[in-house]
Amino acid sequence: MTKFEGPYILTIDQGTTSSRAIVFDRAGQIVSSAQQEFKQYYPAEAQVEHDPEEIWRTILDVSREALTAAEKTGDKVVAIGITNQRETTILWDRATGEPIYNAIVWQDRRTAEACKKMYEAGSEADVTARTGLLLDPYFSATKVSWILDHVDGARDRAEKGEIAFGTIDSFLISRLTGGAVHATDATNASRTSLFNIHTNEWDDALLDLFHVPRAVLPDVRDCAADFGETAPEIFGRPIPICGVAGDQQAAAFGQACFAAGDIKSTYGTGCFVLVHTGEQVVASQNRLLSTIAYRLNGVAHYALEGSIFVAGAAVQWLRDELGIIKDARETTALAESIQSNNISSPPLPDLAHPIGRQARAVL
Repeated sequence: MTKFEGPYILTIDQGTTSSRAIVFDRAGQIVSSAQQEFKQYYPAEAQVEHDPEEIWRTILDVSREALTAAEKTGDKVVAIGITNQRETTILWDRATGEPIYNAIVWQDRRTAEACKKMYEAGSEADVTARTGLLLDPYFSATKVSWILDHVDGARDRAEKGEIAFGTIDSFLISRLTGGAVHATDATNASRTSLFNIHTNEWDDALLDLFHVPRAVLPDVRDCAADFGETAPEIFGRPIPICGVAGDQQAAAFGQACFAAGDIKSTYGTGCFVLVHTGEQVVASQNRLLSTIAYRLNGVAHYALEGSIFVAGAAVQWLRDELGIIKDARETTALAESIQSNNISSPPLPDLAHPIGRQARAVL
C-alpha cells in the first residue's frame, strides 16, 4: 500500500473540455483524482460558449470526490490551488453570484470584426506595447464589452458596480468563497488585454479603448497569495485558497521553467509553447505574445508564447459533433492507416486579418 506524506493540497484544474481535481501530498505524489467532461455550446458559426453553472457543478463534484478519497488515507487537505482555461470570460451579478450570460470561451471569434476595426484604426501597436498581446478575439476584453452590449441593462449595471467580470479562476474563487473574494492572479489578468504588464495594473487607456468599466474588474494578486477561504458548507470546513495561475503558465511552472531560456510545450485542447524571458518583457519580432509567466512576492517574470488553437479540440469535435469516432483513441489507428493526406503546405494566412496574424506567428 502506498504511503502518502501529508498534509495534502487540492489542485483544481478547470479546463476547456473538462474539470479535474487532483490531491497531492507534500512529496508531489498524486493521492487521488477525479475528472468530468462538460458540454460545449456552439450557438452560431465561430462562437463557443460554456454554461458557468455546469462548470461550477463539475468543479464541486470532482473536488469533493478527490478530497474525500484522499482524506480516507488519514491526512487532511490544508490548501487549494487553481489553474484554469485562460481568457474565457464570465460576468455575474455581485449580489446573487448568478452569471448574466454564458461563458464566452477563448476559442470564440464573434468579436473578430470589432478587433479588425480597431486594427484598421491603428490601435494595435499601443495595445501590444501595453499588454504584449495582439488585437484578437482570443483575449477577454472584447468578450466583456460584447456581453455588456448584448445583455439588457448590463452596461448600466456594470458602471454602477453591480456586475463582476472574471476569467474562470476569478469566477471559481468567488463561488468557493461564497462571494467574499473577487480576485484573480497576474497571469490571468495579463491575458485580458486590459492589464498593463509593465506597470502590473489595470490600464485606463485600455479600459477606454475596449469600453470596459473599471467597476467590474477583480483585484489582481500574486500567483502565490491569499485568495480567501472556501465557505464552510462546500467542503465541511474552510480551506484556504493559496495559489492561482492560468493553465499554460501553470504548466510552465510545473515543468520547472524557472530561468530565462527555459521552454515548455504542451498539447491539449490547443498546443502552446512558452519560453521564460526573465524579469524583462521581450517583444517578439514574429508576432508572438509577450505575457506574464508568474508573479511572486510582487516581482513579475515574463514569457513569450506561441499558440495553435485547435489540437485535442478537433478530436473531441470528431467524436461529439461529427460522430465518426466513439473514443479519442480511435484517431491513432485512423491517422496511421493513410500514407499521405495529399495536401501540400498551405499558404500563409492573410496578415490583414487578426486571425491570420495570430496563425502566422506560430507557423
